[in-house]
Amino acid sequence: MKPIKALSVLFLVITFTFGCRSTKSLSSSGELDASMTSRQLIKEHLNQNSRFKTLQARVKLDYTQDQKTQGYTVNLRIEKDKVIWINATLGLARAMITPDKVQFYDKINNQYFDGDYRLLSDLLGITLDFKKVQSLLLGETIFNLREGTYTSSTHEGSYVLQPKDQLAILELFYLINPGHFKLDSQQLFQPLKRRMLQVDYTKYQEVQKQIVPEQFKIIAVEDTEEVSVEMEYKSVTLNEKLRFPFTIPSGFKEIQLDHAE
Repeated sequence: MKPIKALSVLFLVITFTFGCRSTKSLSSSGELDASMTSRQLIKEHLNQNSRFKTLQARVKLDYTQDQKTQGYTVNLRIEKDKVIWINATLGLARAMITPDKVQFYDKINNQYFDGDYRLLSDLLGITLDFKKVQSLLLGETIFNLREGTYTSSTHEGSYVLQPKDQLAILELFYLINPGHFKLDSQQLFQPLKRRMLQVDYTKYQEVQKQIVPEQFKIIAVEDTEEVSVEMEYKSVTLNEKLRFPFTIPSGFKEIQLDHAE
């Protein structure tokens, strides 16, 4: 299976997946400070990391591949650092992601996936785990900023953080908003393999004094193939008691991922 096809499966997991009801959109405006150091930027960004115990949201999303777009509305539930649970309308699809497993089933095609992150990580070329998926959904950096050394600059209204020593096999860029210090974008490039993963966060909202995404777009490219997912969090509640029911129906066919084309 090509990496872009494996990534499509991952996106299906996420999209068939992903407390006060009052929310407000945040302004993305802010003035850049040329004297801001990379250490200060990292500190400001980490200060905005999510602190909730649970999150629930209704999510509108559009999934596009081969110039065909499909729209879904799903219910997303997160118990921070423990489980990400997604349920599609009428229970037609359900996913559960934990630190150990990635699982989902699809009642339309009577199929399911039940595995870990190892193969998907091999195919994507980066070490994928629960924390990275959770960070992507919350507008936080998928790699730990406390590890490594970064340099800072500015570009078109955003601060830019990048590793001091970029790798030929993986180039990484974080664009940070000067108004609220959440991500405007995170971009991973694998030039030798002609792969790109980009997540653009176009709008945030404040819920119980915490900042969570409102609208964002995931784009993955390999050679000339492209997959994109646009997501909008319609409503968000925090710190409610949530259930995460999940059982793969009997008789469903297992989706097998391998290196075969």
